[in-house]
Amino acid sequence: MIRALVALPFGLALGSFMTVAVHRLPKGESVLSPRSRCPSCGVELRNRDNIPVVSWFLLRGKCHHCGAPISVEYPLTELATAALVVGAAIVYESVWLIVAVGALLSMMPAVSLIDIRHHIIPNKLMYPSLIGFPVFLVAARLFGAPVDLTRAGIGFLAFGGGLFLVALISRGMGMGDVKLAALIGLVLGSVGLGYVGVAAGAAIVFGAVGAIVALLIGRSRKSAIPFGPYLALGAVVAAFWGQQLADRYIDTFLS
Repeated sequence: MIRALVALPFGLALGSFMTVAVHRLPKGESVLSPRSRCPSCGVELRNRDNIPVVSWFLLRGKCHHCGAPISVEYPLTELATAALVVGAAIVYESVWLIVAVGALLSMMPAVSLIDIRHHIIPNKLMYPSLIGFPVFLVAARLFGAPVDLTRAGIGFLAFGGGLFLVALISRGMGMGDVKLAALIGLVLGSVGLGYVGVAAGAAIVFGAVGAIVALLIGRSRKSAIPFGPYLALGAVVAAFWGQQLADRYIDTFLS
């Protein structure tokens, strides 16, 4: 319970940052500067207007300057991100794992929104992550954290490499999906390879269901269907229930 309470403000802050990423990264803009502005009138937001979730309700979902509506997407993204970070704090005991898995999961709502809207997973998000997470995991291991660097590398190569092969033979898979899969494999692989297997399996199942639904509502077979949200959903399922699902699979099919 204490871990969850400590994680909550960090999750909300990450969620606020991710709302900026959702709107700026597809345009190639910096997420660090300038300060957040109203998308309608361009007026810089006051500090009290930048409090995650709370400010949206205090402003009644409107800009303080021009009165233009502020999308409910902002507080929902902040809440979803915070929930994932708090969930990681509840499920994992090691602070190092909470930080690693929580940081990974905090990216999933933003990645999904960007991919759904723009059919891209920005390199400005993926490249820093593919550098930062390995550095963090190595530091965690040096300080005695329960992370397995060998399995992290295997997860990176297996999940990322598997989708890379799919991308080579398929026109429906982008390199952004490959990088995201590699990142998921890296972080979850450091916990256990079973988590990577569950993430991959869940992504495939969710993707297949999504494709069937798309066809049922009239989408063409040639229509591009973003796979990032399914990878993100698979990562969430694996992070929270990976060990249980992997054990159930082994008991059912391999024992």
